[in-house]
Amino acid sequence: MAVWGVFAALRAAPRLWRRASRAAAGFRGTFFGRGYSVDPAQSPPTFGFLLDIDGVLVRGHQVIPAALEAFRRLLDARGQLRVPVVFVTNAGNISQHDKAKELSTLLGFKVEPDQIVLSHSPLKLFFQHHGKRMLVTGQGPLVENARALGFENVVTVDELRLAFPVLDMVDLQRRPKTTPHLRTDFPAIEGVLLLGEPVRWETSLQLIMDVLLSNGNPGTVLATVPYPHLPVLASNMDLLWMAEAKMPRFGHGTFLLCLEAIYRKLTGRELRYCGLTGKPSLLTYRYAEELIQRQAVKRGWAVPIQKLYTVGDNPMSDVYGANLFHQHLQAAQQGGMESPLDAHSCTSILVGTGVYSPAAPGPVEQPPFHGHRDFGLSPGLLEAAHVVNDVDEAVRLVLRQEGWA
Repeated sequence: MAVWGVFAALRAAPRLWRRASRAAAGFRGTFFGRGYSVDPAQSPPTFGFLLDIDGVLVRGHQVIPAALEAFRRLLDARGQLRVPVVFVTNAGNISQHDKAKELSTLLGFKVEPDQIVLSHSPLKLFFQHHGKRMLVTGQGPLVENARALGFENVVTVDELRLAFPVLDMVDLQRRPKTTPHLRTDFPAIEGVLLLGEPVRWETSLQLIMDVLLSNGNPGTVLATVPYPHLPVLASNMDLLWMAEAKMPRFGHGTFLLCLEAIYRKLTGRELRYCGLTGKPSLLTYRYAEELIQRQAVKRGWAVPIQKLYTVGDNPMSDVYGANLFHQHLQAAQQGGMESPLDAHSCTSILVGTGVYSPAAPGPVEQPPFHGHRDFGLSPGLLEAAHVVNDVDEAVRLVLRQEGWA
């Protein structure tokens, strides 16, 4: 993917800045950043946490009690984190600021927006598409999120539907009563940006297909199907996620599955993505690792964070992604190449408070593969390094291993 080169270039300058900052941290410690200081009784951490949110810290709008216990261990007497923590979620229908505010209220301490990685956060790196006129789907502060990522020229599904009312025909109540004149002044759409599951799936699926099959000019018919099709960027591949209900709920991955199946059925070809972000993509973990290192520098910790511990409830997104990233880190070291990353390892920890549920006694049936089409089945990547009951047990495990118990 071309974005890897962009990512490497972006990493170069911040890495030099981090090294210079760490060199100065010895005499700067207490005064580095407002309200931050180094605890002289505790050596600087060399490890950090990448924490999932849904199914690990919360279920819907209810905080999981073990999360409160976990953060009592991770906070010092002044209410500051003892080690760097970044929250990596596949949610995307909210802004970073609002997600940080929501977590602060639930967990009882100040969570900063730059500690949040949403499923679409790495799309900030896809500069080559930021200037295109993009059809954007999802919900929540959709246009605000798209613009925060760098996409300034976006069209929502509702705006497209109003411009071409005869395209949305499933809901009888929303069908036009008369046939409107065909618009010829609507600027062509140059790509599709899928930021999360929409509300009316049938409308979004229909209009996305209209855009792809018409090469960005919905309402027109082409003699042949354009292929390669317009650029498609998507975030959050989770087939399922855990809320208050006893059983998992459909995620954006289910919507993508529908879109891919429809495109294949109508064209005989595969829908291709120019970018897929959110767990388990490597790009998301590299993005989160960068935030961990910046957080350490901001706190005045002179030693790079070399060990990452990921805690999640979904084997396909959290465990698969962490193990894939660990393989990536190990390959970089074994290859003897200069890696743009400071981390050396990424350990996966699976909890049983969300999508994953420990098997009942008796024969264990192999579950079906719930991963995205573009991430092949690799049983080894689905095996967590540790399986624990909840996030508090995960934190206690890591603190013991690191000698911080």
